[in-house]
Amino acid sequence: MMPQAKKKPSAPPTVQYFAAVLRILREHAGLTQEELGKLMNYTGSAVSAVETCAKPPTDEFIDAAEKALDAGGILRAAIGFLRLERYPEFFQGFVQLEQEALSVSSYCTQVIDGLLQTEEYARALLQSNYPPFEQDELEQLVTARMDRKALFDRKPMALVHAVIEESALRRLIGGTGVMHNQYEHLVTCATRSNVTLQVMPSTRATHAGLRGPMKLIETPDETSVAYLENHGESILVSKPDKVGTLVRRYAMIRTQALGPEESVNVIERLMGEL
Repeated sequence: MMPQAKKKPSAPPTVQYFAAVLRILREHAGLTQEELGKLMNYTGSAVSAVETCAKPPTDEFIDAAEKALDAGGILRAAIGFLRLERYPEFFQGFVQLEQEALSVSSYCTQVIDGLLQTEEYARALLQSNYPPFEQDELEQLVTARMDRKALFDRKPMALVHAVIEESALRRLIGGTGVMHNQYEHLVTCATRSNVTLQVMPSTRATHAGLRGPMKLIETPDETSVAYLENHGESILVSKPDKVGTLVRRYAMIRTQALGPEESVNVIERLMGEL
């Protein structure tokens, strides 16, 4: 049997619970960590790392353990909860709302919205964080951001609308190659029937969005909430009067931005300039 490392006390509760269930199921099956690892095409050390919370399990690891232990769906049921804990704590409440939303609207001032980012762009952006993320944490955050894109193909479809400041599009995060691919991705996103992109041109000297970025969510019960974020701090706004103000402000932002077709032309022009 692999030596047991001390369980990390800082691991999120869901990670700790999954680790405990995995160990119980493995021991009930009479398997060592090495033996289970072989059945899963993983090393015994990888199994030990999950059971001691040294590393959170990936979706692939969970699927492999589910099959190897014939767990009846017990392990696979944890995937959604574990995905949620890949996000920063301040963002988890918003992600839950986002994944169930009827519509998601965003106004982006500094960077492109996470739902619309390529993996390369997201990684380059997260690498700019200070203090820097550890490599494992960085990759976990990139994966979590890409997981949010399940929203696009969910049934029923969610409507996604984004207004992006031209200055955010011109910021060459990750360099010209990364941005070229990001522009291409935005153009592709704009062809989806449930996605609308608009650009707020830099020539618009004043507009309703100058007070900062925002996200608006229409929930399944057809109410709206707003999400505001700055330097790792966030506010989830649910009071009807305050949300109403932000909804009306967003409507004005949309009228002041370029139309969808003209916006795609701007993105294609920027792509041609690289």
